[in-house]
Amino acid sequence: MVRIFSYAIWIVLGGALIVLAVANRQAVILNLVPEGMQELLPSTYQVSVPLFLVIFLGVLIGLIIGLIWEFIREYGQRSEAQRSAREVKRLRREVKRLKEQLGEEHDEILALIDG
Repeated sequence: MVRIFSYAIWIVLGGALIVLAVANRQAVILNLVPEGMQELLPSTYQVSVPLFLVIFLGVLIGLIIGLIWEFIREYGQRSEAQRSAREVKRLRREVKRLKEQLGEEHDEILALIDG
């Protein structure tokens, strides 16, 4: 049921993006350098692209910046989780070793009692 709901959301989102692209396919001119600086440069830095491409690229760049920001922000939490995992592994090995030692001693005591 969750999978069907997930697919339905993706289909609606995809449809909305297609409608947005078709509705905004007229070309717009993007100035890569402010107008005041264009006079100082040898050529004009303008590009003509469809509006939907500008919208999609803006959203994509925002997502990438957000992902990088979160990756950097969560670095401390990830390193602490790794340290905790190593400590848990070490403690499990120690518990296993102690149980083995206790088991050997326990067997010797039983042998003395039985014997």
